[in-house]
Amino acid sequence: MPIQAVDLFCGVGGLSCGLQQAGLDVVAGFDLDATCRYTYEHNNNIPFHQQNIRDMTGDEILNCYAQNVTQVLVGCAPCQPFSQMSIKRGEQTIREDEKYNLLLEFGRMIRRVHPTVISMENVPKIRNTDIFKEFLAILDEEGYYTDGGNVVYCPDYGIPQNRHRFVLLASNLGEIHLIPPSHNRQAVTVRPFIENLPPVNAGEVCPSDPMHRAAHLSDKNLQRIRASIPGGTWKDWPEELRCECHKKDTGKTYTSVYGRMRWDAIGPTMTTQFHCYGTGRYGHPVQDRALTLREGALLQTFPNDYDFINPDTDFCMRDVARHIGNAVPVRLGEVIGQTIREHLAQYNIQ
Repeated sequence: MPIQAVDLFCGVGGLSCGLQQAGLDVVAGFDLDATCRYTYEHNNNIPFHQQNIRDMTGDEILNCYAQNVTQVLVGCAPCQPFSQMSIKRGEQTIREDEKYNLLLEFGRMIRRVHPTVISMENVPKIRNTDIFKEFLAILDEEGYYTDGGNVVYCPDYGIPQNRHRFVLLASNLGEIHLIPPSHNRQAVTVRPFIENLPPVNAGEVCPSDPMHRAAHLSDKNLQRIRASIPGGTWKDWPEELRCECHKKDTGKTYTSVYGRMRWDAIGPTMTTQFHCYGTGRYGHPVQDRALTLREGALLQTFPNDYDFINPDTDFCMRDVARHIGNAVPVRLGEVIGQTIREHLAQYNIQ
């Protein structure tokens, strides 16, 4: 039978794009955020359904699949409640986050749709929460096989970020395991992803690519990045350029901001603020600016021509950066898709 996939919490399509690159037929994406529609549909040619999963019925998903297909259901519920910072506040506190129980809404859809294969992707800390245990219980009750999931170090699969993600796969056919690492992590670096882009200055836009634009820098931050060395910290700056907070005892050890990347090293995790020089190690290796939107997208392994700018709405750099930073890296989506295809092939499903 043909294989078709539906993507919940699809965002701008990082996971869907990767699944398509692996040869899966993705037939629908669902997300609450209407600002993702243009990018998702324009780049992937997949219908985008703007819906809150809390209000959805399983039939709405079932209606997206054709008759007599092998159904795959994937999703990355919002990660914010399970970030390292949130987890430190304790389980009871994170339960108050309105996004906390969205994973169980995913479970509700699984009970109704009962797809053949499921993929759930999130941050590693989710494994230590009660909500994850409840999700696993749903899978067990519904007869799914799962190995409990894997913490993926992104460079092991060719993604140039110092980033760990948690991937859980489940199948009602039999055991399913993520394919082995495909790359030597030491050889995965920033250089081949962004070195060949045209140079731009802070506050400028490349004439040939509106996505290759860098945020403006204040005079003080321009001085700071000029004093920064690749792989270094703000401690390399002269005293007069240092932030007041870093001169205090409480801030002296906080060196993960205002950094330059190195060409021949793994890059930092792309967050929603990768375009801001002061929020992490997002300084370009040699140019005096933070990463451009295009560079962030490339480090998230989006295709070179993936278009994030809707011509019918006012451009907002912060929104585009949020879309990119929140996305599942495309290459990770491809790895998940390859795993699903290889698993189904064992049962003569192509």
